[in-house]
Formats: sequence, structure tokens, C-alpha cells
Amino acid sequence: MEKSKIVLPCPPYIAPVLRQEIENLGYKVTHEGPLDVALEGTKEDCMHLNLHLRTANKVLFLIKSFRADNPDKLYQQLYQVKWEDYLNENSYLCITSYVNNEKILNTQFANVRAKDAIVDRLKDKTGTRPDSGPLRDQMVVFLHWMEDQASIYLDTSGETISKHGYRKIPGKAPMNESLAAATILSSNWKTDQVFINPMCGSGTLAIEAACIAANKAPGLNRDKFGFHYLKGFDLTAWEKLKAEAIQKEKAIECKIIAGDNSRMAIQAAKQNAEEAGVADAITFEKKDFRDSTIPEGEGVVFLNPEYGERLGEEQELGNVYAQIGDFFKRDCKGKTGYIFTGNMNLAKKIGLRTKRRIPFMNAKIECRLLEYELYAGTKKDKG
Repeated sequence: MEKSKIVLPCPPYIAPVLRQEIENLGYKVTHEGPLDVALEGTKEDCMHLNLHLRTANKVLFLIKSFRADNPDKLYQQLYQVKWEDYLNENSYLCITSYVNNEKILNTQFANVRAKDAIVDRLKDKTGTRPDSGPLRDQMVVFLHWMEDQASIYLDTSGETISKHGYRKIPGKAPMNESLAAATILSSNWKTDQVFINPMCGSGTLAIEAACIAANKAPGLNRDKFGFHYLKGFDLTAWEKLKAEAIQKEKAIECKIIAGDNSRMAIQAAKQNAEEAGVADAITFEKKDFRDSTIPEGEGVVFLNPEYGERLGEEQELGNVYAQIGDFFKRDCKGKTGYIFTGNMNLAKKIGLRTKRRIPFMNAKIECRLLEYELYAGTKKDKG
């Protein structure tokens, strides 16, 4: 089976977490950059990665790298690719790109030239040309063009895999699924320990924790990927990969608690958990975070409070952050506390010393995952 470079783009700061995920699946990473991780593999490996990865955005399979210093050279190089071996001429094609070339003032122009080369080749070789446009729900081809260096990839994901397919009701200012998974995988939570998620909103953190604890492949929630529309798609191999993933699921050994003082949030979280197939593993409670159920034993208390992007909001939220600090000190001894926030001024109101400050981006907001060791006795007793 044909092997090539597989590139897995991801948001800033997530590459180390993604690398660990890839290595845990048994692959050897060949490159880790600030916004991607790469390895060598086959199109079947792409199916496996799409099925299992929690923190990647895409799975891109390299077709060709070449030099092109202008749009005509790009067209010529792409026309030479045997697209009839990769793409179905009767399907719908979308071209996406990252372009940084001084001769290209409009990225859409590069996309159009790439599309023209591909559909012209298909029409010349098969007599039929695919429809094309912006939708990413069938065949997707990705162009990376930096100065005079270009690479063309099959986007085997299609729509991004950062969405895990269960969140029908997103709630207010949510973390997306891949970011929630990355923060949990960056914490020191172990899947036999309690996971407490006050202020749960639409439930994404608690649901991702349950899926991780169950070893539940995120791609099982999704009907179709980009690879379904490629020439030579092996349905039997895909069904086998899904069956193997289901066989590797395990019973959840920990208690997961998701609480919120909003009845609507709890309803949304329950519905999303049902979609993800983990509702039975999560205890939902309509409570203010200060009244959260805190079971005995080791574990984490994980909050994602609002950031207060406007001045009035920030002043109002200062008291909430101070109360989180009091809640940690009073009720969460022996646990590890985590706050995910995009407002470090508010974080100071917590009044506890952080053990770690792990950077992330939530959309365009620079954020930190703040870790607090909440000692049951004194720090000296803990040692």
C-alpha cells in the first residue's frame, strides 16, 4: 500500500499533546512543529488516525511537493498528478489552502488555479469533471504554498475532526471538543480518579473525560469523512477499524460529576452526553459550584469560568474567581484544581499559588490552564 507523509495540523500549543496521542496509537512521529505533527503512513493509517485522534484538526495525506513561483507553474505541476487515481470524477470537490506567496494577492485565486488543474486533468482522462465549491463534506484537497515551495494533500478528514460529533447544543462561550480533550490530557488526571466539573455549561469537559476514561474513539460519532469519497476507499477495512475500536472500549472506573447552576445548561449537557454515549457515566447536578459534590479520594476539580472580555464583566467576575479560590481551599483538599481561563488578571483573584501554567489558545484568545495542588494537610505533610 502506498506510503506518504501524513500531516496533522492542530491549534497552537497542542502539538505536544497530539504527538503523545499519535505515539500511544503506535506510530513514529517524524516531525513536530508549533502547528502540526507529521509521520509516514498509508491511506488506511489516515482512516485509523481520523477515528482515534482527539486533538488534531485534520489528517492530510501528501500527494506531491514541488517548486512553483507563479500560478501557471502551480497549474502545470498539479495537472501532472494522476488525479484519476485518487478522486472520483462524479463527486463534489473542495479546494482549501494556506498561501503565502508575493505573487498571490488573493488566496481564492490560488484555489481556483488548483481546482482548474485538477478538474481539467479529470475531464481529459475520464471525460467527466466533478462539481466544485466551498462545501467540505465530500472530496477535499489542501494546497500549502509558501513562497516557491508547494505541497498538495488529500484532506482525508473533510470537515474538521476537532468536533467530535456529539455537541448538538453548544451552550455559552464553549471550548471545542479537541481543546477540552487537550486540556484534560495535559492535566495529571488519571482515569481511575474522580473528575469533578463545576460550571459544566454544555458538558464538553465532562463528556471528553468520560470518553477518555472509556477509551471511546471520537470518530465513532461521525458518519462520513473525506476518505469515504476517495478512489479505492475500502469499506471493509473501515468497518474493521471501527469494530476494533469498539472492542477496545472499557468500563469507566471513575466517578465523573458535572454541575451547573443553570437548568438549561444541565439539560444541554445531558443531551450532548447522550449523543456521545456516555450519559450513564456522568452524574449531573444542578448546583452552584460552591455546593458541588466532592467525593473522597484523589482526583481533579476542573473549572472553565467566563473570562470577562468587557470591563464591566471583568469587575463582576472578580468576586466569582475569588470564590473559586475559597471553594478550592475549603472543599477540595487532597484534589488537584484546574482553572482554564483567558483572563490572567481575574486569575490573580483566586489567591492560590499555581504549580503549572500551561498555555493554550481558545479561538483567538490566549489562555492558560492553571494547576493548583490542594493539599489535604500542609505541604510538608504531603511530602
